[in-house]
Amino acid sequence: MDTQPPKDGALTPKPPEQVLNSLVEDLENLRQNVTSQLSQDIEKLKTEKKQLTTKVEMLRQQYQKMQSQQLESLSQKQIAQNQVWLKQLAQVLANNLEEQLTQRFEQTRGNWEASSLGAVPGGEFPITNPNPSYEDSSDRFRDSLDVSLQRTLEGLEEELNSYQSSLSQQLSNMRSMEQQGEAILEALVNRLREELELAAEDYSAETDRIWEEEAAEEADEDSGPAPPLAVRPQPQAPAAPPAPAPPKPASQVQIGLIFALLSATVLSVFNVSIKIVLQGQEPDLIFGQIPVEGVITPGFGNSLLILFLRMIVVCLLMPFLAAFLYPPVGNDIVESIKSSDKDLWLKVIGSAFFLFLSQVFIYIALGNVKAGIAVTLFFIYPIATTLGAWVLFRDRPSTLRFGAMGGITFGLILSVQPVVQEFAQDLQQGIPTFGNPVLGIITALCAGVTFAGYVLLTQMAAGKLHPIPFSLVNFCAIFVFSAISLILLPIIINWGLLPSGFSVSYVPPEMRFGLIVGGIVLGVLTLFSYLLNNFAIRFAGAALASVIGTLGPALTAVFAWIVIGETLGTIAIIGLLVVTLSVVAISLERMFAPKKKAS
Repeated sequence: MDTQPPKDGALTPKPPEQVLNSLVEDLENLRQNVTSQLSQDIEKLKTEKKQLTTKVEMLRQQYQKMQSQQLESLSQKQIAQNQVWLKQLAQVLANNLEEQLTQRFEQTRGNWEASSLGAVPGGEFPITNPNPSYEDSSDRFRDSLDVSLQRTLEGLEEELNSYQSSLSQQLSNMRSMEQQGEAILEALVNRLREELELAAEDYSAETDRIWEEEAAEEADEDSGPAPPLAVRPQPQAPAAPPAPAPPKPASQVQIGLIFALLSATVLSVFNVSIKIVLQGQEPDLIFGQIPVEGVITPGFGNSLLILFLRMIVVCLLMPFLAAFLYPPVGNDIVESIKSSDKDLWLKVIGSAFFLFLSQVFIYIALGNVKAGIAVTLFFIYPIATTLGAWVLFRDRPSTLRFGAMGGITFGLILSVQPVVQEFAQDLQQGIPTFGNPVLGIITALCAGVTFAGYVLLTQMAAGKLHPIPFSLVNFCAIFVFSAISLILLPIIINWGLLPSGFSVSYVPPEMRFGLIVGGIVLGVLTLFSYLLNNFAIRFAGAALASVIGTLGPALTAVFAWIVIGETLGTIAIIGLLVVTLSVVAISLERMFAPKKKAS
């Protein structure tokens, strides 16, 4: 310093000892700063290492959990997704860790080089260490830092390589398990396919056998279309003495009776639902609490509209239900069409037309009289069926059947008498009444008579077409009849052939959604009752199922009382019970008559 020429404006040079001490302090501070910074970096690296270890352990636990559950719930798609997820996770972790370590190392080295090669704080001297020992110490310190960082990086790289190899091994294990799972699933699918094919063959054979037994047991019984009410056809056509069928197990018969009771219950709810929908002026209280206004007033055109909406749902869902109950339903229909049996198709279409008229009439009746009364009057059809079978098939009724017919007539008179009497009193006193009870009584009786025509034509077509294809064709024909009637009805009214009261009434926009929902509910209830009735006949036989079906008036009256609070008088209840017992007597007489003949 003494030999250097003085600089203009420079401060007085300091003594060498003071400069050396200052340099030593600066180097010590630099070493401490670098050491603390590196320690912090090492701690962060350790923390990240722990986090990586925790994540890898979590991955191992997830893998073990997946491995334990893969045979139960892991599908091929989930395995592929898990593989992609694990690969992406491993790649992201490796990339992030490599970037962080590289940035950390470059930043540390840049700071250290900037601190070592830059100026001493204060800007007084360039770092030119006159003492070689300090330069050597700094070099050694830098080398030691390089070595320590290199070892740390190598250790991290080894750990990452081990994690990567472990993940690769686990992925390869999962791939092998995936292949095993695919093989197991393929074997399971093949086995299920074989079992389903065998089950379908057994089901078809069992269905044919049951149909043959039912045809032999009662050639005149129809298990096909569920009628519009909680009733079952009571055909009276003569049949050849059938061969005795093997008795069904008691448990199977009990299950069939439960199905028959459920079917009758659903149809009773169906009747009450029609009553609610076709009640346009007086709102009903559902369960005495919920007020529900009727969607549309009762009438011929409105009944056609409700029937049309219901048939849309039935025709959309019935093919699937028919294929489930009887797989060769399509083949039977195609073969019947190819056979060109005009007599068969005239009977099928004729029976569908009579059932169509019966449903339209009963809809009108349910809108004008109480549901229990309408269903009771509908049960005039056993009388009409018996008389029609006597004329067409020369099947003279027995004494018991004559007595039952008298009981039905007496019960119908008892049921009608309070309704007519109350209506006459209201007219004399000038009290306005909703609906027309006289029209309801007439249409209910017409519904029973037309239903008898449906039963008789169904008997005449029995044995030529399976009941399930027969039902499917009937439903489709009813849909066509209702659609054509709705199209032609305005034209006929405009020509003056029918009064304007027969037309479809205007439905307000706020009521249209309820009308559509009502049609859907009625269609679903129809199919559900049909399915239950089919199972009832299959398990318990057609005769026992028809006996349970005769509880229709009583069940309808009970549900009408529970749901909408509709009550009947004492005389009407007595008439209802007399009609029910008389119809039960006819069913029992038909059920035991073949056994007496066989004995």
